[in-house]
Amino acid sequence: MTKRALMTPLLLAGLFMESCGTGKKLEAVQGQNAELTEQNRTLKSKVSSLNTDLGNCTAGQKSCMDELTQVKADNKHFQERLATTNAVLKEQADMMHQIQTKVDAALTDFKDKGVEVYFNKGLVHVSMEDKLLYKTGSAKLGPEGKDALTHLAGVLSGYPNLKIIVLGNTDDVKFKNGMDNWTLSTERANGVVRVLKDEGKLDPMRLTAAGKGMYNPVAENTTEEGRSKNRRTDIILNPDLDKLWESVEK
Repeated sequence: MTKRALMTPLLLAGLFMESCGTGKKLEAVQGQNAELTEQNRTLKSKVSSLNTDLGNCTAGQKSCMDELTQVKADNKHFQERLATTNAVLKEQADMMHQIQTKVDAALTDFKDKGVEVYFNKGLVHVSMEDKLLYKTGSAKLGPEGKDALTHLAGVLSGYPNLKIIVLGNTDDVKFKNGMDNWTLSTERANGVVRVLKDEGKLDPMRLTAAGKGMYNPVAENTTEEGRSKNRRTDIILNPDLDKLWESVEK
């Protein structure tokens, strides 16, 4: 066998082996390509999902910003209303303290006869014991009581928007003439209102009369001193609440 004849089978075998190696490489490359293609598809899907999430976040952020803007506007409006209401409250409180000072000065001469002027929870109270206004068991006002009430009316006439509540009170002792304590306290309040209207020239639309009888004591009824304090007429001065409500409703 010649040398060329021997080389031919060897060459063919080498070509076959090389062909097998190339096929495996091609198969490996094709496998990698398929894997990369799948990874690329997965990444594109994730990118699409992230873009959707980003869009949702952007829309959500805009919604939150719009809501925050509205809350800030509402808060500003509330603060403005609160400032207006506080200003009205301060104005009313200053006026009531001014009224207290003037009423106190107008009734100075009656202090030793059972008159007390004080400020409580935004209201001015004028308390007058019966020894100044009435005789025991009577609803008829005496001259000294009328004098004190006209002094009071002189101050109140300068505040036409002020509301006035007159509240009659008694001790727990029953009267022999048949009139019960509740009726007596109401009649005494009515008497005070009439003097404020007729002699004090106050608008009756500003006046309210009521009786509490023995059910609004400020002292024990077990002593004469306590019963004397309970036999009284309270005149309660109320500020202009209409102005306050107007500030709240605006």
